[in-house]
This record gives sequence, C-alpha cells and structure tokens, in this order.
Amino acid sequence: MSGLLQNIELPEANLPWLFALREKGREAFLRQGLPTAKTEAWKYTRPRDLQVDDFVMQTSPCRCADDCDCEHHHHSSPKADELPFDSYALHFDNGHLRHEHLPLPRGVQIMPLSDAFSFADDIKSRLGKTLNLDKYPFAALNTAYLNEGVYISIAKHTRLDKPLALVYHTHSCHDNLFFNLRNLIVVESGAQAELIEYHHYSGAEKSRYFANIVNEIFVGRDAVLSHYKLQDEAFKAVHIAFNGVKVKGGGAYRSFCLQKGANLARNETFVSLTEEGASTEVNAAYLMNGWATIDTTTDVEHLAPQTVSSQLVKGVVGGEAKGVFQGKIHIAPHAVKTEGRQLHKALLLTDTAEVDCKPELEIFADDVKCSHGAASGELDEEQLFYMRSRGIGEDEAKQLLIDAYLEDVLNTLPDASVKQWFASKVK
Repeated sequence: MSGLLQNIELPEANLPWLFALREKGREAFLRQGLPTAKTEAWKYTRPRDLQVDDFVMQTSPCRCADDCDCEHHHHSSPKADELPFDSYALHFDNGHLRHEHLPLPRGVQIMPLSDAFSFADDIKSRLGKTLNLDKYPFAALNTAYLNEGVYISIAKHTRLDKPLALVYHTHSCHDNLFFNLRNLIVVESGAQAELIEYHHYSGAEKSRYFANIVNEIFVGRDAVLSHYKLQDEAFKAVHIAFNGVKVKGGGAYRSFCLQKGANLARNETFVSLTEEGASTEVNAAYLMNGWATIDTTTDVEHLAPQTVSSQLVKGVVGGEAKGVFQGKIHIAPHAVKTEGRQLHKALLLTDTAEVDCKPELEIFADDVKCSHGAASGELDEEQLFYMRSRGIGEDEAKQLLIDAYLEDVLNTLPDASVKQWFASKVK
C-alpha cells in the first residue's frame, strides 16, 4: 500500500466518533488505493509522482536550526506572506497552524479544529458530510489523518468587514514533507463573508512536498460565501485539494481559484444546491509551463427547483505542460426551472502543450436551461505581429494578449482589491 498511509499517533483518539471517522477514512483509502490510469475520475491526471514511499509526515510544528530562513523560526511574516489588503489572517507553517491571537468581530468564531473536537456539536454533525469517502481517495486519506486545520463559524446575519484569510506557507527545511489539513467552515443563515486561501512556498524552487487539503463548507439560507484561492506551490510540489460545499435555500457560494504552481495540482469542487433558490459560481484560471499537470475538476448537483450554477474556467498552457478540466452538472428529476452554465477555454502557447477537457451534463428534469462549451486556440499571430511592429517586445506582447484573454474570468471577482491581487499574479 502507498507510503502515504503511515502509522502515527493522533490526539483525541479517546473520542469514539472521531476514532470511528478516522477509521472509516483509512478503510476507504485502503479499498481505493491511489488512482491509476484506469481510474475514470483521474484518467487525464495520473498521479505518477505519488507512487513512492518517501513522503514524511511532520507531526509537530517546525523546530528549525538557527540558520534556517523560515518564518516560524524568526517569528515574523516575510513579504511573501503578506496580503496587499486588510484581512483577518491565520497562518500555517508546513501544515501546522501558527497559534496567534487574532482579534475577531462579534459573531465570528475561529479555533484549531482539534480544539473543537471535544465540545462543538457542529463538528460531529458536519465533518465528513459533504463528501463520499469511497469516491475521493485523497479526501479519505485526509480523513484518516483528521486532526490539523481550523473550524470557522460565522453566526446568523453576521457580515464581515474584511476577508478571512488562510495563508499556507511551506518552506524547504524538511524534504519530502507530507501534510493533511481539514477546514470546517459554517456560514449561518443571512451571514456574508469572504474567505481567501493563499498557498505559497519559500526556499529551493524545486522543493518537493505534498499538501492534501479538504474544505467542508456549509452555506445557510440566504447566506453568501465568496471563496478565493491562489495556489502557487513549488516547482516539484504536489497539491491536492477538495472542496465539499452544501448550499441551502437562497444561499450563494461563489468561488474563484487561480492555479499556477506545483508539478501536480488538482483543485476539485463539489457543490450541492440542496434547496430552492440556492446558487453557485465556480470559476477558475490556470497558468503553467514546464512539465506540470494542473487539474480543475468541478461537480455541481442541482437537487431543488430554481437553482442556478455557472462555471467559467480558462487556462494558459506552455512548455510541455498539461491542463485538465473536468466539469459536471447534475440536475435531479424534480429540480425544474433550474439553470446551469459551463464554459472552458484554453490558450496553448507551444506545440507540445496539452489540454484535456471533459464536460458532462446529467439532466433528469424538464423545463431547465443548461449549456456547456469548450474551446482551445493559440495566440493570434497577426496581433503579435501588429504589436511588435509598433515597437513592443515579443515577451511583453505575449503577456498583453494573455492578460486580455484572462480579463473576463478575472472580472468575475467582485472585490476590487482581491481582483487586483489576482491580476498581478498572472504576470
């Protein structure tokens, strides 16, 4: 069996429900094992780099040598760690939450997930409820290690004045690091919040590590959660993320993910619109070169009437890199007057770049509006020639065309400060 499943001591093993959930995850992973070329959901994204047994779990926070330049050792936030706008920021170092005092507004509760195990009924009733462990092997593996992460609860009708930010910093003072994080985010009825995830690294460009992250998100009636993610991992890193989301009536889950780092990265989002009037936007962009594989996989379930979903994903692929988009819209038999839209476009910068696209519609109801489309192309040579004839260098001209190509997907970001930050990261 994969070296990713290791025997380590986890705290709170005396809680029967938690022990049972971890065992359920372990058994589900053992049944599935790692995805292979024959695994339908992974047939375009074969995790060849995980068929190894040298990843190491770091079970305690980093204790670095004096010559280490990591932020944990120096107890300071380097510029790479700073967001260019005000936020309520929590920081993780090599997969461990940094314990800092964070002043929070009324109605917002945040704590380490492990602190919430023993007293928060919310935890027991919600953990593992947004996903099928027998369908998602890495989420099952994450469940087997269930311990590290955060619990975020936003009370009814609370409106945050600035975003919550989860800043994940990985540094290369430990080779072949492997960590699992589970975040549970509950947005109660009528509440509104922005959540930002920022994944980045410092140290050697070719740092090799594996981040396995699961977010379970519950959006209450008439609540709104805007979830923005920037993944900019090291050149040889592996980044696997799963977002399981349930949205109640009148609620909205809006997400945007920009992926540009890692050797192998997959951001998978499963949204279940459970009651009438629920809606979701699942938008994304990816930029890649070298030999990277970046995968965006989405699955939206319309389980009630008058639910709405939209997906816009754009990719820019160069070198010998490979982009993958798998998008599914499912409309249940009674989900009438539902609307689902999906569009994927890719820009290929080289003859050796590759994009695999698999859009799916499953419609079991009448009186619905659904559409999906996919297209790929190359940079317009005439536009490049025109700009170069006006004295613009080739690299700058290409970047201008890429910026114009990504403009509409970046425009789906409603927060001007966040949009500007993301736009600066596509350079």
